[in-house]
Amino acid sequence: MKTKPVLAAMATIALATGLAACSNGGGGGDAGGGDAGGGNGASNCENTIPKPDLPVVTLWAWYPNMEDVADNFNEANDEVQVCWTNVGAGGPAYERLQTAVSAGSGAADVVMVESDRIPSFQVQGAFVDLRDLGYEEVQDNFSEGAWQDVSVGDGIYGAPIDGGPMGMIYRTDIFEEYGITPPTTWEEFEAAARTVRDAGGPYFADFAANQPAFVTALMYQTGAEPFTYTPENEGEISINLDDPAIKDMLDYWANLVSEDLVGTQDQFTPEYISGVIGGDYATYLSAAWAPGYLQGAGVGEGADAGVWATAPMPQWDPADPIAINWGGSAFAVTSQASDPELAAQVAFGVYADQASLDQGWREQIIFPLNVDVLDSPEFQDYEVPFFNGQQANKEVYVPAANAYTGMVYTPIGQYYYSALTEQLARINDGSATGSEAADALQADLVAYAEEQGFTVVD
Repeated sequence: MKTKPVLAAMATIALATGLAACSNGGGGGDAGGGDAGGGNGASNCENTIPKPDLPVVTLWAWYPNMEDVADNFNEANDEVQVCWTNVGAGGPAYERLQTAVSAGSGAADVVMVESDRIPSFQVQGAFVDLRDLGYEEVQDNFSEGAWQDVSVGDGIYGAPIDGGPMGMIYRTDIFEEYGITPPTTWEEFEAAARTVRDAGGPYFADFAANQPAFVTALMYQTGAEPFTYTPENEGEISINLDDPAIKDMLDYWANLVSEDLVGTQDQFTPEYISGVIGGDYATYLSAAWAPGYLQGAGVGEGADAGVWATAPMPQWDPADPIAINWGGSAFAVTSQASDPELAAQVAFGVYADQASLDQGWREQIIFPLNVDVLDSPEFQDYEVPFFNGQQANKEVYVPAANAYTGMVYTPIGQYYYSALTEQLARINDGSATGSEAADALQADLVAYAEEQGFTVVD
């Protein structure tokens, strides 16, 4: 692998995908005293440090309850304290981190990052491998899939926090009106869509071009492996986006679109939410975090209150079901941390106490990946208000989380998402079949990976 071109490309991509510039990066932490130093020193913490004589580890994270989480950790810990700062979520957070990585200073010791972003920073040397920094002590706290999602090659570059096991959210009133039950296979899904549409009903689902991570999850459900990545072996990457199973899946959705059985409205938009509230879609294929997103947007509060339920995702082969995931976050230790061992202690421990975990799923509506939570009767038996009291965790999301085996993310993931979005738009406007889109995507990604200095292998 040609290291310098790859590093330059990753820095450019990360900056390009940011939403806004953020000024004054934080300090890297001072393990020897109460002031973390730099722009993110203890004097700039958004939380109170109750034991200022202890070493301080700086933390960037965006969850709404992070102040409580930091307080819980600090009160219980007599070895290290956390100085937490909210530098924003999504683009602003990643741009600030990339600025610090490019400058070689200014990053926090520990940063919250979405799992699919880890490789693009790891390839720049921005994150520390956690295998020798306490990983074995917490390994059993998370599933195989959770660890796979924070892995790059043989290394572990994040402490899992939350995930997005997927299910099929649906409108019980629409299902009852048209006499259908939750489909268990994609064949049944298409048949149900025809039943509803032929009777003058709403779209059965939405296939949005602006949700490439969702479509990537659908790729994995076919049993295909879109990517493999081996940084230890000359940065080898295998790109398999023209796999016959992926083509079949994309052709399936292209057919649903062309026959007007599903919509193509961009999601996470006011127009889409208006349609969801108004009953324009019978289902919403999404993750365990979706109820929080929907409720925050006003879904389930008016005429559509009490009509929502969830079911397992339809399968291609019900005898061999494949669980899939959309989204997830982790705490990564940056290479700028002055004491990686203390930083790793924070990464593994700051969202691990019972109070923080309980608050996370009860009040923040995140889906925790800690197996003690997943196995607890309180979590499994919880009657989710959005789903009209359904025990959704027990029936849908915990089984999906336990069965999920993980994805392979790569340093070219953000370019891939952009390229996939373009091809999904071609499918949705009828200018390409699913197979044609897959072939074009394959050629695009192979050329891009080679251009950036990766070794593309079959």
